[in-house]
Amino acid sequence: MGMKLDRAMTHPAEVLAIYDNEMRRDPVPDPGSRVERVGSIVRIVGRENYVLFSDLTEANAREAVAEQAELFREARADVEWKVFGHDRPANLDAILAGAGFVPDEPETLVVFDLREGLPGGAAPAGTEVRRVTDDAGVRDAVTAKDAAFGPDDRDVFSLYSRMVRDPNQGLFVAYAEGTPVASARIEMTPGRSFAGLWGGGTNPAYRHRGVYRALVSARAVLARSKGYRFLTVDARDTSRPILERLGFVPLTTTRAWTLRTAPRTSEDLTDKT
Repeated sequence: MGMKLDRAMTHPAEVLAIYDNEMRRDPVPDPGSRVERVGSIVRIVGRENYVLFSDLTEANAREAVAEQAELFREARADVEWKVFGHDRPANLDAILAGAGFVPDEPETLVVFDLREGLPGGAAPAGTEVRRVTDDAGVRDAVTAKDAAFGPDDRDVFSLYSRMVRDPNQGLFVAYAEGTPVASARIEMTPGRSFAGLWGGGTNPAYRHRGVYRALVSARAVLARSKGYRFLTVDARDTSRPILERLGFVPLTTTRAWTLRTAPRTSEDLTDKT
């Protein structure tokens, strides 16, 4: 799966290079999306739009960013440009801001090598972690997500239902005495070395009890059973200390910059065939 890796190779710089090659330079798009390459820029266009990779210079960065902004403004489609700490040029953030992109919170990309064991631990007493397989589980996942992060304006039930039907994704719920109190998901990109952990959140009344660690463990078991070498998380400051205690290693910083446009679907950027 993915590039051939030396079993003893765990140096963060080497892992980051493999991550760039597999996940950013050569991404696998979701159904209904496609990968486009323009110069050194790699973007995914479809239901949601992302610039995943670029290798720009002081000489061409402003023009390249302006071209991307113009493309998506003309299509009236939002786009997220994800900037990693080692991306060039050093002032890419400022160039994106000048083109109208707005930053999200900074995060840290952390990694765990599954050949070194499993992170996390057993669920705390009275708590059970289950993988979602049906509509009842999807409803529980939405309940737990809303308790952790608050409701939003998306149709989360439909979004989660699609995830449950996708063999490359997994959705998990943690129950305390039968009550859904936390949820999380995993993305397992086919043919790659990395599985990504996303969306882990716990009802505030149940935090600091080991529930989040149990969700990490359950997803790690699934990823290793599918042959993945690494787990990655885009960790916020709240989760990074927990993950580092579980053995995750920081690779680089990340920050999403989003360009919002006039309301309209992005269908005119997708293939009609």
